[in-house]
Amino acid sequence: MIKQKLTTDYELLKKQITLLEYSVSKCNSIGLKEDFSMDEFSFFETLCSRYSRSIDFLIRKIFRTIDEFEFENQGTLVDVVNNAHKRDLINSVDRIREMKDLRNTIVHEYIEENLVELFSEVVEFSTELIEVMITTKKYIEKKI
Repeated sequence: MIKQKLTTDYELLKKQITLLEYSVSKCNSIGLKEDFSMDEFSFFETLCSRYSRSIDFLIRKIFRTIDEFEFENQGTLVDVVNNAHKRDLINSVDRIREMKDLRNTIVHEYIEENLVELFSEVVEFSTELIEVMITTKKYIEKKI
């Protein structure tokens, strides 16, 4: 049962990686600037949404499923992240905290001009998040 859940989550992770990579690629081709057209802004806004969903999905779903699969304690998010760090899925607990903080800033930002100020950080963190997701995907592949 849990192995099937891990396999299902693995498939979802692959899709999430593809979507996030697509958004990063589109935004990199647009580039960072002061003023964006409506279409350009829309691509960056989509990246922000995908980044936010991806970091949540990774921590709250994938890392928890791995913990469950490996009979780890289903504790707090801190426990989940610490377990991921022990598995070498992430390089730094503090960096994941920064990534999560950026997600929180994104979801609570309602003024477009303020969101634009976050775009460079979202592109940088998205690229890093993709690397963590790929590392996690490879880890799961060894388990299933």
